[in-house]
Amino acid sequence: MTEASTVSKTKGDEGAVARTRTGSPGMQGGLVTPMGTTSIESGVVAKVAGMAAREIPGVYDMGASTARAFGTVRGMVGGQQNVMQGVSVEVGERQAAADLQLVVDYGVAIPDVATAVRRNVITAVERMCGLEVTEVNIKVADVHMPGQDGDGTGEQPESGPRVQ
Repeated sequence: MTEASTVSKTKGDEGAVARTRTGSPGMQGGLVTPMGTTSIESGVVAKVAGMAAREIPGVYDMGASTARAFGTVRGMVGGQQNVMQGVSVEVGERQAAADLQLVVDYGVAIPDVATAVRRNVITAVERMCGLEVTEVNIKVADVHMPGQDGDGTGEQPESGPRVQ
């Protein structure tokens, strides 16, 4: 990624997306100092972005169906949820960009959820990592329907795959 003092707008210019660190001198001062440089691994940024996205009401899960299936199996055997599932980031010295795949709850306004996720991811990454977020691209991969996954709002599906 190249460093720049301005942020290019994303396609479609989805309204006023706050870029709190853009053009503010010294905001990345903690990353490059006369005493040394702090580098932040892409996995750290991906975890921060994943957690921030999951905080938004209307986000049911993240990732494509295959990744979610593996996550479900991992959960069944006592594994921990992968907060980086559905998150891809590019990290430069002072900037970061993220691509997210979301599963949203049925009935929510997808553009509103996307705007809230984008805003929360930008805020969290910029605050926690000190990196300027240049873009957050969101792909809605699926819609979670009521009654799926035994969420208590309909029929309880059998555990495990159905084979006929």
